[in-house]
Amino acid sequence: MSLHDDAVLVLKAYEGQDELRRVYLDHLVTHPDGMWKACADGHITASAMVIDPSRERVLLTLHRKLRMWLQMGGHCEPADETLARAALREGTEESGIAGLTLLPGGPVRLDRHHTPCAWHLDVQYAALAPDGAVEAISDESLDLRWFPYSEVADVADESVVRLLEATRARL
Repeated sequence: MSLHDDAVLVLKAYEGQDELRRVYLDHLVTHPDGMWKACADGHITASAMVIDPSRERVLLTLHRKLRMWLQMGGHCEPADETLARAALREGTEESGIAGLTLLPGGPVRLDRHHTPCAWHLDVQYAALAPDGAVEAISDESLDLRWFPYSEVADVADESVVRLLEATRARL
C-alpha cells in the first residue's frame, strides 16, 4: 500500500473535524502528489506532540525557520510507509529521543496552516517519551524545551494549544 493510500484510510477512519477532514480527502483525490513537498497547492504533513513519561509536560521545538514553538513534525518522505510512521520519524528526528511510542487510536487532530512553502494539511499524533529520555536539538531547531501543560499557551500559538488539549483528552 502506498503512503497516499494509507493517508486516505487514516483520514476516512478519523472521527471529528468533518469539514476539515473532507478538505484533506478532496485534496488527495485531486492531487495524486498531495503527500509530497513538491505539491505547490499544499501537501499532507505529519507531526507528533511529545509527552514526557510523567504525562505532565510536552517537548516543543523552537523551529529554525518559523521562529515559533511547535510540536515536532514536517514533510512526508518516500521511505515513510504510513502517516503514523512519518509522525514517529519526525518526532524522533526533531526531538533526538529514541523509543517514542504513539498514543493508540490514530491521529489526535488535524490542522491546516499556511507555511512559506505551501499549505500544510497536518495530521497530528501524540507520542510518549520513554523513561530516562534525553532530548537533542536537531538542525531544524534553535532550541528544545519541556513545558508544563499550563505554560504552553504562554509560548505557542493556538494550533499547538488545541493539539495539547486534544492530546490530554486522549491520555
